[in-house]
Amino acid sequence: MLSERSSVDIHALHRQGMTISEIARRTNHDRKTIRAHLAGERQPGIRKRASPDPFDPFVDYVTARLVEDPHLWAMTLLDELHRLGFTGSYPTLTRQIRARRLRPACIACAHVTKRANAIIEHPPGEETQFDWVELPDAPTGWGYPTKRAYALVGSLAHSGSWRAVLSPSMDEPHLLAAMTALLALHGGLTRIWWFDRMRTVLNPATGDLTPTFAAFAKHHGVTAVVCRPRSGNRKGVVEKNNHTAAQRWWRNLSDEVTAEHAQVSLEAFARRQDGRRREGKHGTTTAAAMRATEGLRPLPPAVFPVVVAEQRTATRQALIDWRGNRYSVPPELAAARVTVQHRLGAAVIDIATASGVVVARHRLAEPGLGVTIRDTGHVTALETIALASAPPGRPHRRKERIPPGSAALAAAAILTGETTPTTTVIDLAAYEQAAKNRNTLP
Repeated sequence: MLSERSSVDIHALHRQGMTISEIARRTNHDRKTIRAHLAGERQPGIRKRASPDPFDPFVDYVTARLVEDPHLWAMTLLDELHRLGFTGSYPTLTRQIRARRLRPACIACAHVTKRANAIIEHPPGEETQFDWVELPDAPTGWGYPTKRAYALVGSLAHSGSWRAVLSPSMDEPHLLAAMTALLALHGGLTRIWWFDRMRTVLNPATGDLTPTFAAFAKHHGVTAVVCRPRSGNRKGVVEKNNHTAAQRWWRNLSDEVTAEHAQVSLEAFARRQDGRRREGKHGTTTAAAMRATEGLRPLPPAVFPVVVAEQRTATRQALIDWRGNRYSVPPELAAARVTVQHRLGAAVIDIATASGVVVARHRLAEPGLGVTIRDTGHVTALETIALASAPPGRPHRRKERIPPGSAALAAAAILTGETTPTTTVIDLAAYEQAAKNRNTLP
């Protein structure tokens, strides 16, 4: 490797007419090195690698991904590269991106302002921060009413440990159901819950908690606090975890995964994040170690009684899909819109018509099993209707030969103007009888 000063010297000596051998003897460098620098094949200050760079096979993929998404996290990109065979570390990837200048500048985001951030103390077991994160372009197979999915993220402010629950809606029953599942994943309660100024928590007309959510907070014995207006940075822990869930988990989620399997994947991803490094009072630690010191209070023995209702469309076989399983409805509701109702903690679900009349009740199956649960009465009624509506006689075979009949031939003759030739049918029985009565030849 030549320095910038040596590069200047050899170019000057070459300009003076010296040969490469003379320049090599005077500068004490190898002739191949001198020749490469004079030809522009090598740059001063950059050492030529003795072996191929292991990052070279991944340059095209990294370049394409960063052109598609200039804000793609390097950690998210590292997750993708590991599946493609990359064995390097996170610092190696970031160094390669910087050295090769692979990340393009995003002009649209060049003028984003930066605000000052205050440091807020979070004692152990003091605070849990909740927030919704919207996840666009949900897979069609999930059966959600819109193309959006939502994840309620709950973060322990002291340790930064978080869990999340997927939901098809952000209405109040789904919020309480998601919070019930979140609290079970955390395994306990803190003293304070922090929220945004969402309508399902805060009544905008009165500025007070909604009656249902207030009853939910009383049931768990916690204090619910809503952020002041224009103070979104107060919930920085959960907002950063929202960012992580959206950029590192949702961005790479396959279209083939079901909603139930996606929930399992999200829980596993959140648990893996507990291993990240954190700076505590006694030095560097991990989120899992800080989580162990939270001292969470136990959950109530019974869940809060809230009813979650979701609309579904029955199939022609009088079945509905709900949370990874199929349940039967009366056959007269085939292809009709129905509402599935489930009370948290109950072992059954109710299926009601559009007018609210409950027409079926089934025992709840474990979500995601893919089982079909039918009522015996529904099966009998469906078979009766199907047999009654079947046409008489046997159905036609696909390759059966059915030539044109007499009616079709007559109609064709009228269309073509052809007359059907008359044929005389001779009955040979009369001749046979006459021959029997004659004994002699004429």
